[in-house]
Amino acid sequence: MTSTSLPAFSTCDFCDTHKGDVSDAFRVLPPVFQSFGGVVSFAGPVSTVKCYEDNTLVKAAVDSPGDGRVLVVDGGASLRRALVGGNLAAAAARNGWAGIVVDGCVRDVTELNAAAVGIRALALMPLPTEKRNEGQRDAAVQIQGVWVRPGDWLYADADGIVVSAQALSA
Repeated sequence: MTSTSLPAFSTCDFCDTHKGDVSDAFRVLPPVFQSFGGVVSFAGPVSTVKCYEDNTLVKAAVDSPGDGRVLVVDGGASLRRALVGGNLAAAAARNGWAGIVVDGCVRDVTELNAAAVGIRALALMPLPTEKRNEGQRDAAVQIQGVWVRPGDWLYADADGIVVSAQALSA
């Protein structure tokens, strides 16, 4: 499913419905992410990359078929290097990724905003990454203190980002 084929949803409504959840099946990411990309609301099953100031695996992920998934990048909250730029955003849009959430920085803001993909990140940083071919793909990651696992569902809209162990109905 792509973000365009999902029914309209509201993270606020999801939070109202699941506010009493103590099972950890429903999680809310802290309000530290800025919105970039040409799509404001996006959702899909999660795929993850864990890397630190090296976007080799991020590039490999967005160069592969996204199938409506959301790529969650654990960049260790680094504010020193950009893990996603205009070329990777364009590749993500071209390959069917619904969105990218980066616990770190992005760059090329004009190109990001023109890409038909949702992007959330902590900040802008013009400096690119090193290429060391390091990191992990599709492992559980902790984003701003919240666990996100491959196969979880992530929903992002203008109000925030929520993660669920299962797909949620609008």
